[in-house]
Amino acid sequence: MLEVKNMVKTFFKGTINEKTALQGIDLRLEEGDFCTVIGGNGAGKSTLLNSIAGVFPVDEGSITINDIDVTKMPEYKRAKYIGRVFQDPMVGTAGNMQIEENLILAMRRGKNLGLKWAFKDSEQAFFKERLALLGLGLEDRLSARMGLLSGGQRQRVAIARAIINEPRVVLLDEPLSALDLKLRTDMQYELRELQQRLGITFVFVTHDQEEALAMSDWIFVMNEGEIVQSGTPVDIYDEPINHFVATFIGESNILPGIMIEDYLVEFNGKRFESVDGGMRPNEPVEVVIRPEDLRITLPEEGKLQVKVDTQLFRGVHYEIIAYDELGNEWMIHSTRKAIVGEEIGLDFEPEDIHVMRLNETEEEFDARIEEYVEVEEQEAGLINAIEEERDEENNL
Repeated sequence: MLEVKNMVKTFFKGTINEKTALQGIDLRLEEGDFCTVIGGNGAGKSTLLNSIAGVFPVDEGSITINDIDVTKMPEYKRAKYIGRVFQDPMVGTAGNMQIEENLILAMRRGKNLGLKWAFKDSEQAFFKERLALLGLGLEDRLSARMGLLSGGQRQRVAIARAIINEPRVVLLDEPLSALDLKLRTDMQYELRELQQRLGITFVFVTHDQEEALAMSDWIFVMNEGEIVQSGTPVDIYDEPINHFVATFIGESNILPGIMIEDYLVEFNGKRFESVDGGMRPNEPVEVVIRPEDLRITLPEEGKLQVKVDTQLFRGVHYEIIAYDELGNEWMIHSTRKAIVGEEIGLDFEPEDIHVMRLNETEEEFDARIEEYVEVEEQEAGLINAIEEERDEENNL
């Protein structure tokens, strides 16, 4: 288990360049979780990882791993609890050394054993076992030099180094970003499978939203040194808390609106049923509809009418950009090809509309969701009771 409480880190304190990179970070991960930290450049992702690893001493807060407080523990002592994988596979590895030499160096990290180069048969067997988990045949190439391996092979050895001592936590700082698309996709599957097999907690940093959604049990979205939202990939994608999250995670159509009352929202000059509630009557809000939730219809059959401006073929779908009569831009993902310049209708269901309050915190969002979901459940229970009573009456 990894727990971070109220972590604060400020650089250049007391100077004109003072910058608070982490502002009261709280996170808790259970053993075996695959957590992804995602955010833009300068969000604080790498600073968070380096602070957990002990590279940067924190100004405030605490870090515990399996109930052991490592906050004041130097980096080399944390090494027995923490494995690391970097963006560049040559960072943390020795390019002029053999694979087995790199692995034995990793085994010596955090241990007062001196630099012993003599291998035991049991150690070589262990190295082969660890490399075999990565499924690349490197277990039969222990004498190969790191500098002669491909980028993907080097990164796999870096991963083997990180897990060699069976740490409690592995920190991965954008480890796949330097790889080509095909290899990066393959490595996503391999990493996830490896993590599940070992049951080690992974903290994975990326700026790639698709990577985060595909690989994670839990996602933390960071912006300007703060965690602005956390949740499962489905929660983050379907229920973004604010404009930043909605635009950073996936593509979104976002429009200003008015929450007329629970389950009724107005935007584009029209009123639509929704599944959101718990807000003030006539409260200004933002409305999100994902491009894949818009269905193309005949103009007269659509809830909205738009004119196609451009379209791109993305392989699995067409990405269509269209504009309504008010000048709002709409992105539509459809397997059906449109014609530039034609008018089409757009249809969507109440469940496809997500309503965001302005400046709502994650705590306020969670409390509101819990409150109105409980009301929904009570209403659903009442409806079920009425239906059961009617069934009984019909059977008399």
